[in-house]
Amino acid sequence: MNRCAAFMLASLLIASTVAKAENWPSWRGPDGQSVSHEKGIPLTWSDSENVKWKIPLEHQGNSSPIIWDKRIFLTQANKDGLTRSLLCFNREDGKELWNVDVEYTEKERNWNPNWYANASPVTDGERVIVSFGSAGMYCYDFEGKELWKRTDLGAWDHAFGNSSSPILYGDLAILWCGPNEKMGRNYLLAVDKKTGKTAWEHDEKNGSWGTPLITKIDGEDQLLLSTIPYLKGIDPRTGKDIWWCEGLNKYVYTSPLYRDGFAVAMSGYNGADLAVKVGGKGDITSQRLWQHPQNIQRVGTGVLHGGHVYIMEENGVPHCYDVKTGEEVWKVEKRPGGGKTWGSMVLAEGRLYVMMNNAETLVFAAKPEYELLATNSLGRGNETNSTPAISDGQIFLRTFKHLWCISEK
Repeated sequence: MNRCAAFMLASLLIASTVAKAENWPSWRGPDGQSVSHEKGIPLTWSDSENVKWKIPLEHQGNSSPIIWDKRIFLTQANKDGLTRSLLCFNREDGKELWNVDVEYTEKERNWNPNWYANASPVTDGERVIVSFGSAGMYCYDFEGKELWKRTDLGAWDHAFGNSSSPILYGDLAILWCGPNEKMGRNYLLAVDKKTGKTAWEHDEKNGSWGTPLITKIDGEDQLLLSTIPYLKGIDPRTGKDIWWCEGLNKYVYTSPLYRDGFAVAMSGYNGADLAVKVGGKGDITSQRLWQHPQNIQRVGTGVLHGGHVYIMEENGVPHCYDVKTGEEVWKVEKRPGGGKTWGSMVLAEGRLYVMMNNAETLVFAAKPEYELLATNSLGRGNETNSTPAISDGQIFLRTFKHLWCISEK
């Protein structure tokens, strides 16, 4: 074998063992279900170990970063949400590249006066679309130039605020508008992502906080929406109902999950959860596999993997359920972390990453046998309600005061 052939063979062997670097273009990643297919993701870190950089953030926010190539996009808002901002950073060193502000002087209810940046942006590599709640939906190019805006979506009025992030489907940008508690609409809005013009609308009686999921079921693209009392399958091209399953009953904060014909949805604030074998049209409640009327508060979304549902409840207790039977597989007697969490799980390299309110990231093995692999602290005084984002072997963490890039040396 000559040297050139040997080099080519070695290159192919190396390439076959290295997963392709991925962008993280939206809330919960490329597939909307918080799954990274990359290798070489850090398992452990601290406030000094495996930290490539950290940069200060002027204002708080519960949204999570998104990443496209060398750019990171993140939202923040000042107290009472009077100024709501989209920021762009250089992923190499964390340097801020630009910042655009939207002013909103109307009163908008919220759980905390510092939490007016809950929705994460979404990008297709050319434009960035963001929801600023009652202030509207905005689209910018990669240099921060405004391309269009929708400020006619109505005021969203709920004591707990809003958090649903926009998603992309082909040429459409879709936003779950609301929730509205006593007045106003709860509706899905689909607009042309290039112009912002309305393509369709879909009204619901009740609102929720989770972000809808686009997935393929029986070869057909569907949008899954969790609200009260239904988990629904909706045609993302038209906004028409395909099927619905009853069983959600309180404050739906989580996003729906889907894998291999099974869909899972969960209420919060001591509400029920459910799993359903998806197929057919109309009311498929009879196909529901199980429902837990449990005394659990869930805010963050879990992961469906390997026939099991993994979820972390607000008080910091992790759970693993068999997706077909609902049987609880993990028997966790002691809370593994030191706090509560609103963060959602991320799956990478057979591990489940979840951030706690005190900015610890707990890492579990994604398997039926319970195993806590690591507890990673960013030091005292840090707080967060966000979710990790993974891209090109790096983990990006957003706390109230900083944005962190975690990377193995």
